[in-house]
Amino acid sequence: MEEHSVTEHFEMKLSTTAKEFLQETAKWAYFLSILGYIGIGLIIFAALFAGTLFSAMAKMNPAMGMMGSSFGIVMAFIYFLIAVLYFFPVYYLNKFASNAKLALKNNDSDVLTTSLEYLKSHYKYIGIMTLVVFSLYLFMFVGMIVAGIASSTL
Repeated sequence: MEEHSVTEHFEMKLSTTAKEFLQETAKWAYFLSILGYIGIGLIIFAALFAGTLFSAMAKMNPAMGMMGSSFGIVMAFIYFLIAVLYFFPVYYLNKFASNAKLALKNNDSDVLTTSLEYLKSHYKYIGIMTLVVFSLYLFMFVGMIVAGIASSTL
């Protein structure tokens, strides 16, 4: 005999106020995702001109030598990498907003579930990236301490 928990048969209904909050949240999420896409476009635009910019800087400052043009390629790659990393949370936020709007318009709980899944993915991605960045900061901090101790003993 199988046992079923009470929550398996529980159906949640959203009040009018909750629907209004969700609708307003979806509007703001959509707005922020559009700004995010614009930001990604600007980052890609900067990446495309990084090589040219650093080549021009190398011509103005001969002390840079060949580092200027090759550094431009490295910076372009870093900018493209940042754009790719930034794309996913913006995409998840956009999908949350568009699905939430559609779910509220059609009163469809399956689409709302999909919408909330995208919101979960958005926050999960942001959380993981925050942990990665804090870990890098920690490694840099430890590296600076080790370098400071090493340089003071010489």
